[in-house]
Amino acid sequence: MNIPAANPQAQYAAHRAEIDSAIARVLDAGHYILGEETRAFEREFAEYVGVEHAIGAGSGTEALHLALRACGIGPGDEVVTVSHTAVATVAAIELAGAAPVLVDIDPHAYTLDPQQLEPAFTPRTKAVIPVHLYGAPADIESIVSIARRHGLKVIEDCAQAHGATYRGRRVGSWGDIAAFSFYPTKNLGAIGDGGLVATSDAHLAERARLLREYGWSERYVSSIAGWNSRLDELQAAILRVKLRHLDADNARRRELAAIYDEMLPPGVRKPAAPDRCVHVYHLYVIRHPRRDLLAAYLRDKNIGTGIHYPVPIHLQPAYRGRLAVAGALPETERAAREVLSLPIYPELTTDQARQVAEAIRAFDAVRPFSTSRG
Repeated sequence: MNIPAANPQAQYAAHRAEIDSAIARVLDAGHYILGEETRAFEREFAEYVGVEHAIGAGSGTEALHLALRACGIGPGDEVVTVSHTAVATVAAIELAGAAPVLVDIDPHAYTLDPQQLEPAFTPRTKAVIPVHLYGAPADIESIVSIARRHGLKVIEDCAQAHGATYRGRRVGSWGDIAAFSFYPTKNLGAIGDGGLVATSDAHLAERARLLREYGWSERYVSSIAGWNSRLDELQAAILRVKLRHLDADNARRRELAAIYDEMLPPGVRKPAAPDRCVHVYHLYVIRHPRRDLLAAYLRDKNIGTGIHYPVPIHLQPAYRGRLAVAGALPETERAAREVLSLPIYPELTTDQARQVAEAIRAFDAVRPFSTSRG
């Protein structure tokens, strides 16, 4: 693609000298697992998010798994979340031995609709996982308030929202504990897998630290049963470099989003900017009633796109018929038919963003359709 949907290699190129220096520093130090780079990144990221503790993990999925287990969630428990998310959210719940209960989304923000929560609660409900999707915060204040009334943990899934804020506070600082992913295409992406748990609860932090390395309270002595999920020194060093550029990169994403907002034709539903929030546009997601035709048209123009997500989790072959669904999920299913992610990353040029928008305008011009499309 002349304009790929995502381009993590471009970010490496943008910071090549700093990243190469950080890698060389790790290789020369000779300490490759849970060393000073990881400890430094954990401190720096905790300060950035506005929490007391950060615990590096092997991936975003593992970070969610650690967060769940740190909260004592396991077999026999239920966790309420959404079906319109990466499958990792549900996979982590099942890794912990708990049962996901899926609710519908707000049709404008695509995040968990707080009004769906209380009807989904049962005596087995132990936690809620709101997903901050596409770079926009969920209605976290309402979600936390409802969960608190019912004595439930709130575990924030922040995999797509590094740096996003709600009422001036960064996501990851609202709930009891939060999980971040550093998959290469994320706003803060490693060059490989990586994840992190963030919390201001010292007890949960200590549990997560023990669980990520076999439950060792001292080396080779397990005080609880844990497993291996460690952020390695190379990735931590790379992430320290990229963290220094995260706010500037997010600002550039908002500049690109503004170009799309201005240039896209009226028939395209653009992303909503939730009230009291700062969006970081991990993805710029539009809705179009002829999504698949539009994606094919853009592909012919050498413009990459993505679909996040084409099949709701409750309808996927591995999960259909065996997950608890709290009522119908009409907004989730409608979004899956219509959403399309356009190219957006800090290295995308203004001319490229305009080229994408102009191609979509051309598609709508040559394929007119009724304004009743919604």
